[in-house]
Amino acid sequence: MAHHAHPLPEDTYRKWSQVGLAIQEINTMIERRQQPMERINGFAEEDPSTCPCLNSCTIFFSYTSNLISSGVRESIRYLAEHKMVDVLVTTAGGIEEDLIKCLGPMYIGDFDMPGKHLYKIGLNRTGNTLMPEENYVKFDKWLMPILEQMLLEQNTQGVRWTPSKMIRRLGKEINNPESVYYWAYKNNIPVFSPALTDGAIGDAFFLFSFKKPGLILDIAEDITKLNHLAVAANSTGILALGGGVSKHQVCNANAWRDGADYAVFVNTAQEFDGCDSGARPDEAVSWGKISLDAKPVKVFADASIVFPLLVAETFAVHANKMTAGKNESTHVS
Repeated sequence: MAHHAHPLPEDTYRKWSQVGLAIQEINTMIERRQQPMERINGFAEEDPSTCPCLNSCTIFFSYTSNLISSGVRESIRYLAEHKMVDVLVTTAGGIEEDLIKCLGPMYIGDFDMPGKHLYKIGLNRTGNTLMPEENYVKFDKWLMPILEQMLLEQNTQGVRWTPSKMIRRLGKEINNPESVYYWAYKNNIPVFSPALTDGAIGDAFFLFSFKKPGLILDIAEDITKLNHLAVAANSTGILALGGGVSKHQVCNANAWRDGADYAVFVNTAQEFDGCDSGARPDEAVSWGKISLDAKPVKVFADASIVFPLLVAETFAVHANKMTAGKNESTHVS
């Protein structure tokens, strides 16, 4: 007996995949960001030249260090170069490996390469990428004079260093357009890394302390600044690649404003992992980190594959429209 063809009620099927929903959510926050300002926040009144949030929507972009180790670094740099996000948050490797890539190459390897063999030939494996040990030697030689200058400014000028101030200085000193943090420095995009010492930069601090002790990084000042950026914003959007410290830092900052208005998470973590990495957006809603009226999206996927696709369908589209508009204006004039 043949089944009758009945139209399916719309509430029984989905029109969009999670990636499609993420594209919609990101485009919505970008469009909100391009609207006229509803009000001028406190930071803009104090110093308009360095305020990162002179937009109707402040976009907080967080990512784990492995995304800088991978080819996604170029997509992240694109956003910083074109000032398409307002605040960056990452972990130690997300800072240092961007800078190290300016000093020496990384290589593609394999997840199954034996660690004993790699250690003997001076290669450090991060997933399926290989970092030569000699690159860290180059990094230390580059970084040590900067630490000396930071200590001098601390002792003679009273500079109170924070991770974000240090990252800004590193972006200035690397002076390389291939670097994410060069563009963050050029475009006044603050970069927060509360776990900045959890890697090669921390090793450098340890070694430097034997030579010239006393250099201090104040993380308390940074958390105050980050939270103020969330509170002062007209509206906020979160784009979080991966989990851990970077994801939770931007979510927690937005709890101080009764939650972000827009949010997209991209990671493969599950709730039974027992950490914030696997927490779904609805859990963040329960903490007030995402607004009750928001329509957050989580994409369960490898961010190194999905993120460039998201950029191509969102930020790049808007950047191309802006470029085309400027070209037309120039041609008309």
